[in-house]
Amino acid sequence: MSVIPHILITRQEIHEAIDKMAGEIRRDYADKNPLLIGVLKGSFIFMADLVRQIAIPLEVTFTRLSSYGSGTESSGKIKVLARLGETVKDRDVIIVEDIIDTGLTTAYLISYLNKRKPASVRLCSLTDKPSRHKVPVKIDYLGFTVPDKFIVGYGIDWDEKYRYLPDICYVE
Repeated sequence: MSVIPHILITRQEIHEAIDKMAGEIRRDYADKNPLLIGVLKGSFIFMADLVRQIAIPLEVTFTRLSSYGSGTESSGKIKVLARLGETVKDRDVIIVEDIIDTGLTTAYLISYLNKRKPASVRLCSLTDKPSRHKVPVKIDYLGFTVPDKFIVGYGIDWDEKYRYLPDICYVE
């Protein structure tokens, strides 16, 4: 059985959204040195492009959380696969996500970070699927609201496949 990805958001639209989000972050953190925390693996392409566009002093680190396994539905159970090495105490933190789906993973990470007493925590996500939220999540910098379809591409995968696609696509 062959799965054919269908383009939902073009690479040009993605780059325009990143330019807009980067401008907002640059404005909000002009006199600060924020710590961007990328949630692996899906955010790595988005985060790389975002960091280049923000173009102010900042630091970068990564964490890896999972609630999917190899399926297309979140299990609802968060697994920490890679912990943060950097301290967040008294830091301005921006979480960088590829997609907010149920919100469970993001809410878990925000709670985890807040226990470590950062100066602030904000959320930047390339995509949001509000129809699937199980918990409320405030997104400070958002690229796109997407329909309830399984999306892939631009770093977002399905069982480690389709990350290489330059556009955001959906599969059925």
